[in-house]
Amino acid sequence: MKNMKFANLGIRFLLELCILFSVGYWGYLFPKKIIFKLGLCIGAPLFIAIIWGTFLAPKASVRLPGPIYLLLEIIVFGIATLAIYVTGHPVLAALFAIISVINRILLFVFD
Repeated sequence: MKNMKFANLGIRFLLELCILFSVGYWGYLFPKKIIFKLGLCIGAPLFIAIIWGTFLAPKASVRLPGPIYLLLEIIVFGIATLAIYVTGHPVLAALFAIISVINRILLFVFD
């Protein structure tokens, strides 16, 4: 059981990296001038990383109450799913959302 918990945490880390990549990829594909694209490509993942590190990380500096924590987590994963979808990968977006939900359920079960 402990190995499954660690595997789930590893998947969680990969999902977090996918969030940053998907938002950055969306920013890069944004149909504007290159300087605007680069700003979104770097700025959007940076913004998500700051939100994640401040409120959602296991050792976050600000601990949110359970429902607010879950809502913010759903928003961040939803933004990533939407970013994947609008870049032309609807199947990948659905797969990401399903894996994220299963991962969240398993995090709840293992804790």
